[in-house]
Amino acid sequence: MPTTPTNDLIQLGRDPIDPTALVHHVRTDCDGAIVTFDGCVRDNSHGRRTLYLDYESYESMALKKLKEIAGEIHEKFAIDRVAIAHRLGRLEIGETSVFIAVSAPHRAAAFDACRFGIDTLKRTVPIWKKEYFADGAIWADGELPPPPLNPAASGASAAATLNAKTAS
Repeated sequence: MPTTPTNDLIQLGRDPIDPTALVHHVRTDCDGAIVTFDGCVRDNSHGRRTLYLDYESYESMALKKLKEIAGEIHEKFAIDRVAIAHRLGRLEIGETSVFIAVSAPHRAAAFDACRFGIDTLKRTVPIWKKEYFADGAIWADGELPPPPLNPAASGASAAATLNAKTAS
């Protein structure tokens, strides 16, 4: 298991994320690049207007996995520092839910490391997102969006799918 260097910063909590502080934390005089990823709450999902999100996690395991990701980033890329922060609880439209900052002597490593960080986080960290709409809520990636409101359109689509399956 990779270890996280002591100069990295890993946060998981309910307080708003301060991107400026995270960028400041990873900035050093020997680095020529800082790349960031700012995951923020958007106002729509699955063609529906989103009201807000709620994040839950298995906190001790999530924190452990975030630290492992930082360690993996150091093993795979020529970078200096990593800062990863993820919010929990209710988040409003426009708020930052996850932020990653990576510093490196050169930009290519910083870009690659940041992309690896968010992709690995989304795949492996036990944090779950519930999306709230005017007509209900769903766990993201756990439930399908509701069917279209126009029954004729969905019937035609179902018939086309059935015909395509029958023909093959």
